[in-house]
Parts: sequence; structure tokens; C-alpha cells
Amino acid sequence: MMKKGMIKVSVLYPNGDDKSFDMDYYCQKHVPLVAKLLGDAVKGATVEKGLGGATPDTPAPYAAMGNIYFKSIKEYEKAFGPNTEEIMGDIPNFTDIIPVIQVSKVEM
Repeated sequence: MMKKGMIKVSVLYPNGDDKSFDMDYYCQKHVPLVAKLLGDAVKGATVEKGLGGATPDTPAPYAAMGNIYFKSIKEYEKAFGPNTEEIMGDIPNFTDIIPVIQVSKVEM
């Protein structure tokens, strides 16, 4: 699935005592919505739930992370651009966290 040179878009949801995140909605509704909207441009995806920090018994820095893989930056931009409003508009349905988004290139 992941090959050197692919583009990885990570959506990170910072954790906090006063924050909420509905993992069921995220996995059952938001991720399928994103997959439908972005179509064949998506080459793979993962969803991760934060369990803890580096030190035992410390909270995870992120409540959740979503990662989507694309063949190239152009494919990502072409797929995501026209769907940004609908994808971002669904976020309040599962969280009150403002996500941090990072676009990366897979190196190994």
C-alpha cells in the first residue's frame, strides 16, 4: 500500500480534557464519506485511536489520527480541492476539536 514517493495526508485531532471525539461516527460515516468523495485517488487509508503518551499512564497527545495515501500531490489536490467544503463541514458531527493537517511524502 505505502510506497516511497506517495503522498500521505494526516489529519490529527489534538487531545484535551474538555474535548470530545465520536470514533464510531468517524469510522462509520466520515471516513466512508471522504472515500466516496475522493474516489480512486485514494490509494489507502488508516484510522488510529490515541491510547497514551510516551510515558506510562499519560494521555495520548492526539485523540485520533486519520491518514490518507495518494499517488502524487497533484492527485491529492485534484481530489480534495472540490470536496474540501463538504469534508470539513462534516467535522462538527463527530468532534469539537480543530484538526491539524499535515501533507507528507513517504520516504520508506
